[in-house]
Amino acid sequence: MFIRGHSAGLMQLRFLGLMVVTACSSGAGPAPAPVREADVRAELSALADDSMEGRMTASPGSYRAARFIAARFAEFGLAPAGDSGYFQRVPIGGSKAEPTLLDSLPGAPRLGYNLIGIVHGSDSALKDQVVLVDAHYDHLGIGAPVAGDSIYNGADDDGSGTVAVLEIARALGHGPAPKRTVVFATTTGEEEGLLGTRWYLAHPALPLEKMVANLEIEMIGRPDSLAGGRGKGWLTGFERSTMGPSFKAAGLPIVADPRPDQHFFQRSDNIAYAERGIPAHTLSSFNLHSDYHQPSDEVSRVDFRHMTAVVQAGVDAVRLLADGPVPIWNPGGQPKP
Repeated sequence: MFIRGHSAGLMQLRFLGLMVVTACSSGAGPAPAPVREADVRAELSALADDSMEGRMTASPGSYRAARFIAARFAEFGLAPAGDSGYFQRVPIGGSKAEPTLLDSLPGAPRLGYNLIGIVHGSDSALKDQVVLVDAHYDHLGIGAPVAGDSIYNGADDDGSGTVAVLEIARALGHGPAPKRTVVFATTTGEEEGLLGTRWYLAHPALPLEKMVANLEIEMIGRPDSLAGGRGKGWLTGFERSTMGPSFKAAGLPIVADPRPDQHFFQRSDNIAYAERGIPAHTLSSFNLHSDYHQPSDEVSRVDFRHMTAVVQAGVDAVRLLADGPVPIWNPGGQPKP
């Protein structure tokens, strides 16, 4: 979630080997298998490993995470939609960042990377409409030690959401092609002020006027008793548009945000799209646990049975957005810029 609660020294840019083999999305095929807990566990264990060094924006650990995500996008058959394969360059800390800075000298403006892949729509009347599914993969990096641990791994925040994007991409990439086009994005710099999302808004893979819905996924690694416990997620701004009620009508285990006083609708990447008029909400199950923005946000504290169920709900939700009615704002629901 977007709350600045940590500051750490940033490491110099040393990023090699960005390119990943191009892959194209497949056409219709057999129905996808259910989300597997083993895949969820393996992907989160990789992204929140100490070797990723907390995935601080524009750090070597962040670049390792970016390569991991790009490799999964290729494996799942997504069409690359960045400016370098799946990678979209995001200037950090300066306005003059250029591609030649991939091996920059110390002191040069830094680069972060969004990862962008597409599953193209199959319906002649709907394929030009776009659904965006996203999560931020950055976290807080290496910081002040707590109980001897200085790596802020961000397993729940937002390694869990990043894994959900990957698994939804796997499901749509390997199953019947959706009617609408689905863009999958994992963004950098959320913890620094939605930097990656704001860059994507200025440089979208497909025109923003074609985007009919955005589902952000944030912190789904632990059950929330107020949402119904294990296997249940909640949607920020549930009452603002028809998206949440459509999920409820379809029998998905996604309820209204039980803590509206926390203003979560405004605290993640979805708000940037909502302010542009796009029905945009965040799927979560954050229960206000005390490991938030602490080194103790570790894989060992994730409930994988719960997380796998919420990821499956995410698959079903995105399929509904891709194939069903377009969500619209309820009266007074759209936020003002």
